[in-house]
Amino acid sequence: MSLLSDLINLNLSETTDKIIAEYIWIGGSGMDLRSKARTIKGPITDVSQLPKWNYDGSSTGQAPGEDSEVILYPQAIFKDPFRKGNNILVMCDCYTPQGEPIPTNKRYQAAKIFRDPAVAAEEPWFGIEQEYTLLQKDVKWPLGWPVGSFPGPQGPYYCSAGADKSFGRDIVDAHYKACLYAGINISGINGEVMPGQWEFQVGPCVGITAGDQVWVARYILERITEIAGVVLTFDPKPIPGDWNGAGAHTNYSTKSMREDGGFELIKIAIDKLESKHKEHIAAYGEGNERCLTGRHETADINTFSWGVANRGASVSVGRETEKNGKGYLEDRRPASNMDPYVVTSMIADTTILFFYEPGGSYSLCGGI
Repeated sequence: MSLLSDLINLNLSETTDKIIAEYIWIGGSGMDLRSKARTIKGPITDVSQLPKWNYDGSSTGQAPGEDSEVILYPQAIFKDPFRKGNNILVMCDCYTPQGEPIPTNKRYQAAKIFRDPAVAAEEPWFGIEQEYTLLQKDVKWPLGWPVGSFPGPQGPYYCSAGADKSFGRDIVDAHYKACLYAGINISGINGEVMPGQWEFQVGPCVGITAGDQVWVARYILERITEIAGVVLTFDPKPIPGDWNGAGAHTNYSTKSMREDGGFELIKIAIDKLESKHKEHIAAYGEGNERCLTGRHETADINTFSWGVANRGASVSVGRETEKNGKGYLEDRRPASNMDPYVVTSMIADTTILFFYEPGGSYSLCGGI
């Protein structure tokens, strides 16, 4: 096995100018990450240097067998923390051979929204708090839990230390460092309220880069849990009962919100989010009704609410933002299995391009 490890860790740059590019894409379920590798002359410094590629969409639920070719368009590159050297990870989106985005390509529409001049002028920042749960491989039960039974009630596990309270820290730290190596703007990690559940934060990121970075961070985590023999789930409520669910709280601001007087614009943005609550909920992740129950630090899925430092609200604003009169808001509704392309672009669309006048007047406009 030591020879195998030596071969895996070979430094290709010592003998060749070729690199390995791992092309990553989102499969037909909208949550399954797929990838395959190819050899390319390096080094690669810009995504425009990369060729398009293809794959069998009939094997991912994205094309019929009689017309199965789907084309990968490279969109963002990251350093490969597994192969190291000049090797790269490539985040792609998916198109037909005729150049049309396939139905599961959510990045395409998101990029259109972020390219809108009114949105681009506001420089939307996102910070996404991605929660997830680690499961024992053969029994699909949370890591650290007695098989077929339950640990003690919630309370001692959040941000804890100790072998009886914190489970999977080696995976979490490996992921943290791998993301930093890759060039992902991962800003922190912490243990969550339910044992075996963790969170990492990505951001601040501008526009479409938030979705690219969260998806690649998820991919890296999938690879690390694969190595560790642990199962990763983004299910928003992996264990029924008196246990916290998992979300992807999305922190958001525009240039106007970050400037003096921005708090008033934050409140206007919240009004807009309330006016389209049902549309957002419908796009914020599958199974979210099991998580947004009004318990366990969540708002009820059917009722919009907001408040300052209120963890039980749909949207929360920090006390520092209230005090300074500017800052950001936190949309606490997205589920852990949400698509960050969908959520970030939808928030930008609703708060910047959508005009809402209390009382029922709706239209599109060019500003917040």
